[in-house]
Amino acid sequence: MNAATFYSAGVSLIIDDADDLAAILTAEMGKPFAEAKSEVSNAAAYLQWYAEEANRIYGETISAPSTDRRMLVIKQPIGVVGTITPRNFPASMVARKISPALATGCTIVLKRAEQTPLVAGAMFAPAHQAGFPEGVVNLIYASAGDTLGRELCANPKVRKLSFTGSTEVGRLLMRHCSDQIKKVSLELGGNAAFIAFDDAYINAAVDGAIQAKFCNAGQTCVPAIRLYVQSSVHHEFLDKFAEKVRLLSVGDGFAPGADIGPLIDKHALAKIESPIADAVTKGGTIRCGGKRIGKQGTFFQPTVQSCSKSHGDDHAAVTIACAPK
Repeated sequence: MNAATFYSAGVSLIIDDADDLAAILTAEMGKPFAEAKSEVSNAAAYLQWYAEEANRIYGETISAPSTDRRMLVIKQPIGVVGTITPRNFPASMVARKISPALATGCTIVLKRAEQTPLVAGAMFAPAHQAGFPEGVVNLIYASAGDTLGRELCANPKVRKLSFTGSTEVGRLLMRHCSDQIKKVSLELGGNAAFIAFDDAYINAAVDGAIQAKFCNAGQTCVPAIRLYVQSSVHHEFLDKFAEKVRLLSVGDGFAPGADIGPLIDKHALAKIESPIADAVTKGGTIRCGGKRIGKQGTFFQPTVQSCSKSHGDDHAAVTIACAPK
C-alpha cells in the first residue's frame, strides 16, 4: 500500500467523522460549531492536496557548464520532523503539519497545544485507522511544553522543526536549533492592517473587516490588527462597522446562531483587557463592547474602539477594532 492510499483512507475517515471531530473541537476550545466543521473540512483538504502532490515530487535536470557532464537534483526525505501546533486551529494545523512531511517520506513527532489535547488526539486516530505503520505519526502529550520544545530542538534524531505560534517562542526555537544548524520552518504572529479607501463598497468592506477581525474570536495568526479608513468615509464606515459588531452573538459554540464563542482561557481574557484600557487612556473611544460577559467563563464582548488622526484630506483616519487575539 503506497502513501497516496493511506492518505485517501485518512481523508475519507475525517470526512465521515466530520461532525464528531467538530463537536470535540467546539467542546474543547469553544469556537462555534459551524466554524469548527469548516476547520475539519480544511484539515481533510490539506491531506488530500499533499496526497496529490506526493505523486509529483520530481527531480530536476540542470544545464551543465560542459556537454560531457549531466547535473541532476533528486529530492529525498530529510528524516524525523518535529512539529509544534497552536491551539487556535487545533484540527487544521495538525493536518497542515503532518501532511507535507508524510508526503515527502518523513516520520512525525507532534507536540500539540496544551489547551487542545483532545482535538489533536482525535485527528491522529484516523491515521492509525487508515493503516499508517506504528511509529510513523507520533503524538506527544506533555504539560512541560518548554522541556519538550527544547528536546525537539536538541535531539539530533529530529532533522527539522516546524512551528506555528508566537514570534517570541519562534525566536527561542530558532536559537535552540542553531547549535545543530537544524532546518526550521516558522509561521509566527502576524501584524496585518485592513485598509479601506473612499472608492470602496463600504458595506462589503465592513463585512470583510468583521470577518478579518472577529473570526475565531480574533484568535488567529492573521487577524486585522488595525483598520485604516480614509477620512472622507471614516464616519460612515465606523458607524456601520460598530452597528454590525453590536449584532454579533456571543455564546456557547453549540448554541444556534452563535457568531463568537469563548476565549481559549483566562489568560487570553486578561490579555485583551490591557490594550483596551490603554487605548482609552490615550484618547480612544469605545463604540461598543469592551467588557467581560458574566463572572464565570471566558466570554468577552466584541469591541470596537476608534481614534482619529488626520493630517489633511488626503490622509487616512485610523479606526482600531479590538477583539480577543
